[in-house]
Order: sequence, then structure tokens, then C-alpha cells
Amino acid sequence: MSTSTKLPLFEPLDPAGIGDLLTADERAVRDTVRQLCAERIAPYVADWFESGAIDDVRGLAKELGTLGVLGMHLEGYGCAGMSATEYGLACLELEATDSGIRSLVSVQGSLAMFAIWRWGSKDQKNEWLPRMAAGDAIGCFGLTEPDIGSDPGNMRSRARRDGSDWVLDARKMWITNGTVADVAVVWAMTDEGVRGFVVPTDTPGFSAPEIKHKMSLRASVTSELVLDGVRLPESAVLPEVIGLKGPLSCLNEARYGIVWGAMGAARSSIEAALSYANERVQFGKPISAFQLTQQKLVDMNLEYTKGVLLALHLGRRKDAGTLLPEQVSLGKLNNVREALDICRTARTILGANGISLEYPVIRHMNNLESVLTYEGTVEMHTLVVGQAMTGHEAFR
Repeated sequence: MSTSTKLPLFEPLDPAGIGDLLTADERAVRDTVRQLCAERIAPYVADWFESGAIDDVRGLAKELGTLGVLGMHLEGYGCAGMSATEYGLACLELEATDSGIRSLVSVQGSLAMFAIWRWGSKDQKNEWLPRMAAGDAIGCFGLTEPDIGSDPGNMRSRARRDGSDWVLDARKMWITNGTVADVAVVWAMTDEGVRGFVVPTDTPGFSAPEIKHKMSLRASVTSELVLDGVRLPESAVLPEVIGLKGPLSCLNEARYGIVWGAMGAARSSIEAALSYANERVQFGKPISAFQLTQQKLVDMNLEYTKGVLLALHLGRRKDAGTLLPEQVSLGKLNNVREALDICRTARTILGANGISLEYPVIRHMNNLESVLTYEGTVEMHTLVVGQAMTGHEAFR
């Protein structure tokens, strides 16, 4: 055995050397998205969070479209056609900047665009997907209701046939991008079962008031959707699916991105805590030189490393066509929960500075409180995995 091989340097933010498992194309995607975030988003996102508004959200969407990250894992119609792993790495870098920015991209690509791409007609795809991929049109996804979250089968939104048209009455809540959207994919109960509708937001009877007073995902547009007697032609219906299979397939796509994205928030918090610990001097030495601080840093990095390895494994399975919905639930359950714990621990290392927006930690921590419960709560994903393990449904 040769002893002359030069070993690589230890990377504090990649202690296991996971980057070596990535292809050249995957590293290029990661680095390109990281650069855009560093130049276009990171310098401003704390101010956006504090003010509760993104400056020029349409301009940002256009830049993200130009980069190719909107619907980047979809084929055709102006989409980049990249791999699931490349999409995951993009989500990690976006959420390392802010969960709200990753949400904008996820809702656009994995919910609204995916619904049209997977279940839409040829005309619907041609009309919307190229514009959405370019960032020229923004989409939203209306499933959650004011009184219906984890049980979408009991949604109260209704659509009925009236001659050759459909008339849609719906209330949807906590809808990312809603106020700025050009098109909404809205799910409603019909006599045939749950159906999806592609609704231009300038249709009479549609409105999307923005939800204010949030303490989480503040650098993100969150809205209520109100549809009062919205009349739509038959061509507005997603023709290829009836039932909950439609919206749940879209949620599975978005949850996959969260598995990766949560690790971005975790990495950013570890990086901030490590930098601060090396600079903050107490009792004559940096606090990083104390055993208890090192234990926190190491424990955070252990969970981060395991989370990224899990995300990468699931990405490889998705690219191979073998990823199960229950495995996405496993990843979402673990990675968001661990990322939130990492952020909370990082906050303690920063002490009082941990609550300041001069550092990213409290922003990530607050954001992850939303990510923890949207697109499936801890309880729901626990029961999904539990059912897969035991064969017994425990939802009721």
C-alpha cells in the first residue's frame, strides 16, 4: 500500500467529504446557485425578512428563471431537464440563504408547474410551462383550506358543472406566491371526485389577499385564495387525474426538495455558529476552545452530515426511479426536525447575538417552524412511516 498519497484537507462544513460523491455536473449546479444566492439574495434577505416583503419579487423570479432553476427537474417546455439530485442541491443552496426563497422555487416548480406538466393537457402545458420556467409567469398551488390541512379528502371547496363550463367556489389558506401569481392550480371537490383547475388569476371572482403578521417565512409571499363563483371553461380542468392522487403527487415532489432544503438552513446556522465561536473571546480564549462549545458544534455537524447523506441517497433513488413516497416522508421528517434542532443549538452559541438579524440563525430557526408543519406535519409523516413499517393505518 502506498503511503505517498496526499490526503485532502478536512473541511469543517463537509467533515465526511460528501462533496466527493457528487458528479462534476452536480457540483457545477451547486456552485452556480450558491453564487447567485451570494450575489443577489444574501445581502438583502435579512431586510426582506424584517420588512416582510421581497423587493421586486418578479425581478427575482425572472433571474431564477434565467438561471434555469424553475421547474429545473422537468423535461421539455423550456425546463432545464436536470436530475433530481441537481434539483436537490439547488434547494439546499437556496434554503441556505432563506427558506422563503426555496419556497418560491419549490411552489413554482414542484407544485404549480409539476401539476400542469404531469396532469395537464397539451394546451395547458404549452400556454403556461415555458413562461413559468422563464420566470415570466408565477404560479401558486391551492390545496390547504382554512379548516382543512392534513385531511384534504374533506376539502370544502366545490366545483360544479354549468353547461359546458365549471363554476368554482373555494377558500384556500397559507398559499405561497398567491398574491403575485399569474396562475393558480386549485383543487376542489366535484361530483366526480377531487379535480384540479388551472385558473388565471385575472379571472373574475378570483382574489388573493396577502397574509400579514407572520413571524416565519417573512421573505416570502403568503396568501389566502378566494374564489367566488369563478367561471371556467372545460379546458381549465387538469384532464389526466381525478382524486387525491393528483395533489398528493405534487406534494411528494415538493417534500423531496424540502429534504434537501432544510439541510441548507442547517449548514448556514452551523457556519455562523462556528465563525462566531472562533471570534468570540471569553475568559481569555475563543469560546470555540471550550469543550461544551465544541460538543455543540460537533453534534450539529453530525446531524447535518447524516441529513445530507440521507438527502443524497434519496436523490439517487429518485433519479433511478425507485424512490417511494414513504421514503420522502422519512427524509422530510428527519431532516426538518434535525435542522430545527441545529438552528436552536446554534442560537445558544451566539448568545444574545443569536436573536439578531445581523446573523442568519434566528431567521432560519423561525422559518423552519413553518417548514416543520407545512406539506405534512411531523405527526402525519410519522404515521405514514409507521403504517409502512407495521401495515396498520393509525390516522383515525
